[in-house]
Amino acid sequence: MLQEFREFIARGSVVDLAVGVVVGAAFTAIVNSLVSDILMPPLGLILGGIDFSSFFITLKGTGGYPTLEAAKAAGAVTINYGQFLNAVIRFVIVAFAIFVLVKQVNRLHRAKPAAPAAPPEPPREQVLLAEIRDILKQSAR
Repeated sequence: MLQEFREFIARGSVVDLAVGVVVGAAFTAIVNSLVSDILMPPLGLILGGIDFSSFFITLKGTGGYPTLEAAKAAGAVTINYGQFLNAVIRFVIVAFAIFVLVKQVNRLHRAKPAAPAAPPEPPREQVLLAEIRDILKQSAR
């Protein structure tokens, strides 16, 4: 069983997958920071200083809470649609980045147009028959 496990781990596709997961996790952290720290503050400022991550609806709990943290601390049941909006924006950014990456990889792998190939040589029998024909024509003269 240990030998099978070693063979499984040594496969190129497993190693590639592991590298992809690690790079993907790092890329997710970058995208999360981009959305939370770069995109959302100006968007919130344009919309009047609103922080999307604090948008929520209280389903069960007493009274209105000024922040999501206050509602959670009080044990209120909430729908956090602002955090969902942030997650959707993160997804769109990641999906677009993957689209661009795949598009570039496909462009690199696209076959370059080959030069026109020379016509294939005729079969040996055909060449021999043509030579015999030419000899017969010459001897008939």
